[in-house]
Amino acid sequence: MVTGPRGLSIGQLAAAAGVNLETVRYYERIGLMPPPARTGGGHRAYDPAHVQRLAFIRHARALGFGIEDIRALLTLAAPGHRSCAEVRDIASAHLSEVRTKLAHLARLESILSNTIDQCSGTPTPACPVLDMLDAPM
Repeated sequence: MVTGPRGLSIGQLAAAAGVNLETVRYYERIGLMPPPARTGGGHRAYDPAHVQRLAFIRHARALGFGIEDIRALLTLAAPGHRSCAEVRDIASAHLSEVRTKLAHLARLESILSNTIDQCSGTPTPACPVLDMLDAPM
């Protein structure tokens, strides 16, 4: 990809990293993305390091990491700050959360599956799915 003499525009950066333009602005506002250089006309001028950082953030988000965990991972990914033990702690905590969510989803799947199995599918006034949804929790 040719960046040109003034670097990448925000649209080019977003496209290169596979995110929405507003996502770039949001990450800049909350400090996950460093501010880019500006052209003489005041336009943002991103460089390849911005693409790499944004791709890192996008990948971490796709894995379900929260903003604060990503902030910590970005710090730990910086040269001279690497600590596999700290990264492992963050990833282990996230894995625990994922496993909890999976267990919850498995329970939901079982409840829905069993309720749907009780449904005759005929146009009768009795409906186990609606009865389950109407029941107090």
